[in-house]
Amino acid sequence: MANRKSKAVRGAVVHQRQVPWMLISGVTVVAVFAAVVFGFAFFRYSETADMRQAQAEAEKAAEPFKPSPENPDPSKNIPGVTIVDYPGQMHVTPLQRVAYDQSPPFGGPHDGIWADCTGVVYPEPVRTENMVHSLEHGAVWIAYNPDKVDEAGVERLKVRAEGKQYTMMSPYPGLDSPISLQSWGHQLKVDSVDDPRIDQFITALRLNNNGVYPEIGGACQSNPSTFDTNNPPKFDPTPPGPDAVTMDGRGSAQATGEMGQP
Repeated sequence: MANRKSKAVRGAVVHQRQVPWMLISGVTVVAVFAAVVFGFAFFRYSETADMRQAQAEAEKAAEPFKPSPENPDPSKNIPGVTIVDYPGQMHVTPLQRVAYDQSPPFGGPHDGIWADCTGVVYPEPVRTENMVHSLEHGAVWIAYNPDKVDEAGVERLKVRAEGKQYTMMSPYPGLDSPISLQSWGHQLKVDSVDDPRIDQFITALRLNNNGVYPEIGGACQSNPSTFDTNNPPKFDPTPPGPDAVTMDGRGSAQATGEMGQP
């Protein structure tokens, strides 16, 4: 009897449970990938939130530079600001170029169609004749040298422009400083995205209605049929030819009305 029991035990088939290693590996990979994606997204969110918080604090610090009847042009108290008196209302055609006396220009003859300045961050350089017209309407243009400002710096500048009315931003190849800010008749060049004068300049001059820019009430939204924000006129880095319009308007279309009204 005992012998038969022993044989039965020896003849029994043992079923060993298989470990689903492929399934475990797949789940592990998915979990690790999700953690990496979540971590990156959280980092980017935190980074953006930190930048916006820092920007809000910088704007608050620039409050003393808000224009008032007693201090109509606070930019005069900002070290490094260049001020030039330019007449307005001198328009050129889309095929004409202007021999500007500054780079980037911040006044003088300009295209009859303005660049959209509703807080647009242009990824590519835009024709200067269109950008200057926006300054005539009270906008501030943040220009930067793409060879001197890294990606993190560009992101810091974006916070000052993106989605903010009467502000625009674009790269400007060949710029002699990392960053240059323009409003009509005013310019400030700085070396760092953290320079507090950037926010002081914007606070002092964006939509400053104290006679600082010629066309108070001018629109910033462009007409899509005349200016395509997603495909704007291209920046021309070559020097203007002998047929370029001069700073006193000679050779310009001398149009008196606004073109491209939405």
